[in-house]
Amino acid sequence: METPILILKIVFGVFFCFAGIMHIVKPRIFKNFIPDFLPKRLVNYIVGIIEFLLGSGLFFSETAKYAAYGIFILLIIFLPIHIWDVTRIRPAIGSKKIAILRVPLQFLLMYCAYLIYTNS
Repeated sequence: METPILILKIVFGVFFCFAGIMHIVKPRIFKNFIPDFLPKRLVNYIVGIIEFLLGSGLFFSETAKYAAYGIFILLIIFLPIHIWDVTRIRPAIGSKKIAILRVPLQFLLMYCAYLIYTNS
């Protein structure tokens, strides 16, 4: 495996495991990202568990391809939420500029997940 892809897998694995843990340990951080019509606590915990499992999956060659595919799908699911956040008067992410920057960042993360998928 190429070194850049290995580094990308490690970075993504750590990032998604950390994000998953944060969903469980500090759920209030994420409550404003979840639309009001959804059960916030349940959705938050489910997403946290999924992120942790997918991040962990990147550390094992047998599951890395599936984990990268799952991350790609998860990022697609999150994209409308990030676009919705841009349209809000007070974005959940903080400032309007950060909310706007987050949308193209989401596409970059999707591309990285694709690279991991195709090279695993």
